[in-house]
Amino acid sequence: MKVVSVVGARPQFVKAFPVSRVLRERHEEVLVHTGQHYSESMSDVFFEELDIPTPEYNLGVGSGTQGEQTGRIVTRFGELVEREEPDAVVVYGDTNSTLASAVVTAKTDARLAHVEAGLRSYNREMPEEVNRELTDHVSDLLFAPTRRGVENLRKEGVGNVHLTGDVMYDAIRWARSRAAEHSTVLAANDLADGEYVLATVHRAGNTDDPDRLAAIMGALCELDREVVFPIHPRTMECLDEYGLRERVESSMTLIDPVGYLDFVRLLDGAERVATDSGGVQKEAFFLDTHCVTLREETEWVETIDAGWNVLVGADREAITRELTAPVSLPEKPELYGDGDAAERMVDLIERDAGSTDGSDG
Repeated sequence: MKVVSVVGARPQFVKAFPVSRVLRERHEEVLVHTGQHYSESMSDVFFEELDIPTPEYNLGVGSGTQGEQTGRIVTRFGELVEREEPDAVVVYGDTNSTLASAVVTAKTDARLAHVEAGLRSYNREMPEEVNRELTDHVSDLLFAPTRRGVENLRKEGVGNVHLTGDVMYDAIRWARSRAAEHSTVLAANDLADGEYVLATVHRAGNTDDPDRLAAIMGALCELDREVVFPIHPRTMECLDEYGLRERVESSMTLIDPVGYLDFVRLLDGAERVATDSGGVQKEAFFLDTHCVTLREETEWVETIDAGWNVLVGADREAITRELTAPVSLPEKPELYGDGDAAERMVDLIERDAGSTDGSDG
């Protein structure tokens, strides 16, 4: 069986490596990097750290508007699928790469599997919400990480849904111990476990709004403890544009974007994290780190219900309150499976394709 796997952004690299390892043991995998995140610090380093094989294809789509980026992927991925003639295509998450590849695949004979299906924030102003909804509705196999995801899809009338657990849990179990042994990021930045707040801010809804970004940065700058901020290039550009850079640089510890293992070590060692990332919310849960989410909604509602995550949006007072209040976390429930999601997903792809013996064809 030939399977084409599509990745294009940091969280997808992390989700892909456990699945790719299982696929390559049993079948022919063709790994496609769309180039949606194209700098070495944002992409190549993840392949190296996670021991993911060099992608057979890099579509090199680069940045651009939602329409431009999606259109370039449709064109280039369409040509690739026609040439490779895969039996199945696997897409991850909710990026433009995911939607564009799904649209192309839906018009071919290849079976389409969506990893991380069924997530909903119910905010269609987020491009990711539109991407995940449309991808779910054209997919043949839907791998939901949570029971809520399964229920969301049932309500929408979507079939062939499977509760697999979360493949990011597979990844984080491996990465946590490896990062503890090999990462030097804490020592390099003179940091100690439990003595800093980690911050990540990159979503356009925050970075492209001067008032929201000023409120978030204002709250972070006023904390009485060290704030470590691996800064996204787009966020730095916005700090310059809005005149916020000088204050941020003088109040926080700014570092360049880090690789996956270094980020896991930073998140594992943080006293708590402030983020607008979907993936970081879940990684924080896996690593027992309290999360303060700089958004008004989340697709990971289970972490909110469990008391391990709190939504504060760009409310300066709420951000300050949640980053300074004593941390008192309840017992952590098992929400995302047992760390064997990748095996389940490949088993389901095989069953769907009628190839349970692991042979090609």
